Amino acid sequence: MLEVRNLSVAYGGLRALSDVSLSVGERQFVTLVGPNGAGKSTLFKTISGVVPPASGSISFAGEDLLARAPSDRAHLGIAHVPEGRQVFKTLTVRENLEMGAYPKAGHARWAQTLDRIHALFPILQERAGQLAGTLSGGEQQMCAIARALMSKPRLLLLDEPSAGLAPLVVQQVFDLVRTIAQEGYTVLIVEQNVQQVLELVDRAYLLEVGRIALAGSAAELKQSDVIRRSYLGL
Repeated sequence: MLEVRNLSVAYGGLRALSDVSLSVGERQFVTLVGPNGAGKSTLFKTISGVVPPASGSISFAGEDLLARAPSDRAHLGIAHVPEGRQVFKTLTVRENLEMGAYPKAGHARWAQTLDRIHALFPILQERAGQLAGTLSGGEQQMCAIARALMSKPRLLLLDEPSAGLAPLVVQQVFDLVRTIAQEGYTVLIVEQNVQQVLELVDRAYLLEVGRIALAGSAAELKQSDVIRRSYLGL
């Protein structure tokens, strides 16, 4: 579904990504792991159209994504949950979900999707009239993920969904992400919690200093000496 080929991105003359290639098949659950500053969020922003590439290509469902305006990409079925949640703090939870349903597919299935969102995130139904900025960190993360799901995405990009959350809430978020993937969504997740995310996904990529250092099945990366030594503490 998603094919990134030889992608390079530069900020002010400095390379953030160099010849990055990865693929995500339909209904696959794939992770991108690596240290801070490796370029993981930059890759997501390039897929979403926030950051332009210096070279390379991105195709989505067989279409040249770089030929489409950033504003079109949500309508194509790409939903990006950015690092730091970034809910609309002065809007209510319900209004945040309504904003998520702006793309054509989400608007057409608003009521049906809202019912499923309330089943997945019952706390959001309870907090429907509450300003999103007054939610706890974990509730804001759930709101951000739910907002993305309201668009009925074909590809869900999750950038560090567990960052800054208490351990108990981290587990709740991972359980929800597992359920979302099991429901047939195609998911690409950036995550610092390497040990937990490798228990969930089908495939994994290790990004270091803007380059893909390792790629393979989750089982293969768990057995890699680099992953075991540097990321799993083994």
